[in-house]
Amino acid sequence: MHGDEERDLTALFGGFPESLAICRRIEQVVATIGEVSVNVTKSQVAFRRRRGFAWVWRPGQYVNNPVPAVLSIALPREVKSDRFKSVVHPSAKVWMHHIEIRDVSQIDDEIRGWLGEAYAHAG
Repeated sequence: MHGDEERDLTALFGGFPESLAICRRIEQVVATIGEVSVNVTKSQVAFRRRRGFAWVWRPGQYVNNPVPAVLSIALPREVKSDRFKSVVHPSAKVWMHHIEIRDVSQIDDEIRGWLGEAYAHAG
């Protein structure tokens, strides 16, 4: 991340070090997959190729939820896993998979695989 994005990331997760650590770990994993653009807004961090494929956000911004971060992954198919809090089908070619992340140790090879698949279909 560069200067402006870094400041925005710090502002987004300010006061929530676990959320920031999770986002940074996801950023590291995504960087091993390929080149992406990162867009930090007031509500989330988006990872993009031609289209967005992964987002990190803090549910406590919207509802009373102690989970530090949610990772949302856009895949071209529905994946069945108990790890997903919810899976929605917002358009004909996208299944959005939401994973509550409580600790950086949850960001493992399985999540890396899903991120890799999402990356491949975003480009």
